[in-house]
Amino acid sequence: MRIIIDIGHPAHVHYFKNFIKIMSKQNHSFLVVSRDKEITFSLLKDYNIPYISRGKGAKGLFGKLLYLIKGDFILLINAIKFKPDLFLSFGSSYAAHAAFIYRKPHISFDDTEHAKIEQLLYVPFTKLIATPKEFKKSFGKKHIRFDSSMDFAYLHSNHFQPDKNILSLINHDKKNEKLYLVRFVSWTASHDKGYSGFTLEGKRKLVSILAKYGKLLISSEGNLPIEFEKYRIQIPPSKIHDLMYYCDLIVGESGSMATEAAILGTPSVVINSSIHHFGVFDRIKKYKSLFTYNDENEAIEKVNEIVNNSNSKNEAIEIARKIERESIDTTKFMIELISQNI
Repeated sequence: MRIIIDIGHPAHVHYFKNFIKIMSKQNHSFLVVSRDKEITFSLLKDYNIPYISRGKGAKGLFGKLLYLIKGDFILLINAIKFKPDLFLSFGSSYAAHAAFIYRKPHISFDDTEHAKIEQLLYVPFTKLIATPKEFKKSFGKKHIRFDSSMDFAYLHSNHFQPDKNILSLINHDKKNEKLYLVRFVSWTASHDKGYSGFTLEGKRKLVSILAKYGKLLISSEGNLPIEFEKYRIQIPPSKIHDLMYYCDLIVGESGSMATEAAILGTPSVVINSSIHHFGVFDRIKKYKSLFTYNDENEAIEKVNEIVNNSNSKNEAIEIARKIERESIDTTKFMIELISQNI
């Protein structure tokens, strides 16, 4: 089988990396086309996944329209050369359009209910769409639901074992101090329009609390205020989940990182006004190690509660074990789904 995978975001690398690794060993061939977004190329290189760039994207309505045409063209030209049997993506309109023109099926994964524009562009041209069962929208007969989340494509224990060397990489003595990670997002994605996270004042309150109780690291998609730069994380992008595993608390604006934290056994607090749209949060929140808020003062209050609970990490580890027991291996599901639809 010959498969084209379109990658539009760093998270998509994680979603498909184990699928590519396992299927490649079974003599299937892959062509990965990727947008140059944030750390996507770095991750692909770290995981030894060859790729073709489709550029950085564009801003503004006219620019986005031109880039849509460009992205479709790049996917189609490479399909003509590669001769795929299947196109695979996470909600990619470029893969969907190229597949439609090339007359091959496009299978997509999705868990982002409020990505309305993206879904308008890709759903009509897609054969099957697989989502977590809690997904709050329906795509009709082409919609398949699975009993897990996208996180379990790469964080299931079948695929992930934490590397303790990350602690020496960040010069952290786990015995002597707690470890906290904060994640700020850029709010520039099309489906982020109208939503927000911490204010600058809220960020300052959060940082002052966590820096007081332990070692603080900050990951940020955009520029940080100069006063926070000393906390900026400096590790290879592919090591972020190893770090998250050993953290005592993760706080921020990234919903994706918050669910990852809960699955890894780390308490997480997230402020993100779009949270209520996502079914995947309904799945994870019920286990009580992921806490979501619209109000930053309530979020900071919860942070205070967790850092003063000496047993919060152990509780989160037990919860993570329960979450995995009640979820399927998403990569295994992916392999079965693709194999059955060719």
